[in-house]
Order: sequence, then structure tokens, then C-alpha cells
Amino acid sequence: MTEPHPMASPLIKFPQKSIVLPPQFFGSIGYYALAAAYGKVYIHNGMRFDKRFKSTHRTTIADTRGTIELTVPVSKPHSSSQAAWSDITVSAHGGWWNVQLTALESAYGRTPFFEFYIDSLKHLFSADMCGRPVTELDREADTAVRALLGLDNEVIYLEGSELPEYAYDARKTELPQASEPYYQVRADKLGFIPGLSILDLLFNLGPEAPLYLKKVIDLL
Repeated sequence: MTEPHPMASPLIKFPQKSIVLPPQFFGSIGYYALAAAYGKVYIHNGMRFDKRFKSTHRTTIADTRGTIELTVPVSKPHSSSQAAWSDITVSAHGGWWNVQLTALESAYGRTPFFEFYIDSLKHLFSADMCGRPVTELDREADTAVRALLGLDNEVIYLEGSELPEYAYDARKTELPQASEPYYQVRADKLGFIPGLSILDLLFNLGPEAPLYLKKVIDLL
């Protein structure tokens, strides 16, 4: 039985339970609803590499034309058949850090809270990330997001292949969605776009982002 975190976030719905999630690069709102709802969260950095699992190094945002994908290029070891995601490194290809930061500024520069939050995220869009495991980039992104959302439930990063006993394995689970739209800066032109990166929620709602997450969590 998992003990509740002593400083448990008010978003925790299952304080005595734990969940296993995959590493993700600025995961979706549904991903963070799951990450916020459990007393203990395991991020499985040691899960087997699968090139179809794009969310480990890709996130979806919305700009003036609709959804776009921000992809961090990665380098695989020569023998990737037995590789874990923690063996996959961030590539310098295309100067992705400049491209992505420019894309974020174009997409969210006019949102209410972009200027308040972007400074705490800029260090993630840097050439310094190149050559490091992509799971390290994901971990730093997750840490930054958790700080902005005020999440303080316990997080453990698993580097091996074994999973904790009794934890809910949600690595390949369909992520939850809330039926109620939230404010998006271009909804008048594009309509509401669901399933976006947690960055979309933060830049559009700011301090009210956890309140929206709670609506998603209440549906679990």
C-alpha cells in the first residue's frame, strides 16, 4: 500500500495508489491529469525503445493554422533492438531548439500568460541538451511543468525494466479528455482544439490551469 505524500497536491484523487507513465516531452493535458491524480507517480525511463512512441520526443501545439508538431530529433545506438528510451540521445539536427522556441513564440506570444512562463522554460530549448538522453530532457521538462502547476505528489524515475508491484500501468493507456473546452486564444477562428500539450493550457489559462486539470481528473 502506497503512503500518501505528506504535502499532497489538492489534485490527487487516489492518494493511496501509484501509476506508471511513460516519459513524455511536454505531455498532453490528459497525461498531466493522470500524473496529478495519483499519490505516487513512476516515470518509466527504462521502457523499451519503440520508434512509434513519438510522444517521448514530440509534443503538439496550436498556431495560427491549427495543430503543429514540435519534434526533438534523436539519435539511436547502432543496435537499438534492445535499447531503452534512456539510451536514445538528443540530436543537434536542424538546430531544433531555435526552431521550437520560435514556433512557441509565434503560437503563444499573444496568449495571456506566455511572457510569465516562458523564461522558466527557455533553458530546455538549448544546444546544451544535445547528446544527453532524451529522457533527461523529458525529466527537466516535467520538473518545470510540475513547478508551474504546483504539483507536489511523489515522482520516481525508473531506469530499469522492472515495474513496481501494484502500480497501475498506464504507459499505453488512452489518455483522458475533458468534454468542456477551455479558453484558447484562437478559438474564434479555429474552434476549440483538444488533446494539446500541457503548454497550451499553461499559456492560455496560467494559474487557472490546475482548476481545469481537476475537471479532467474528476472524470477518472
